[in-house]
Amino acid sequence: MGYARYEIYRNGEKIEAGYDVATTCERDECDAQIDRGLAHLCGKTPGGDEHGCGGYYCSSHLYMSLDDEVGDLCGQCIADYKRQATNA
Repeated sequence: MGYARYEIYRNGEKIEAGYDVATTCERDECDAQIDRGLAHLCGKTPGGDEHGCGGYYCSSHLYMSLDDEVGDLCGQCIADYKRQATNA
């Protein structure tokens, strides 16, 4: 199986994902052209996981968590992750 195009469930909805699926950044008021590939994914798992929402963001709205197990995260998810790490 390749990662150019595949289907996932996110928030109960089936969507097409992959680096061959053109879309725009999911940040409100951002119209940057991206794809739904792993490079733009919030978290490590398409569809969402423990730390990431599974959204797709441009490089201006996706932040490095500095933890390979967590992956890159959007603004809301990185804030939640840092808050959890501080309280741990």
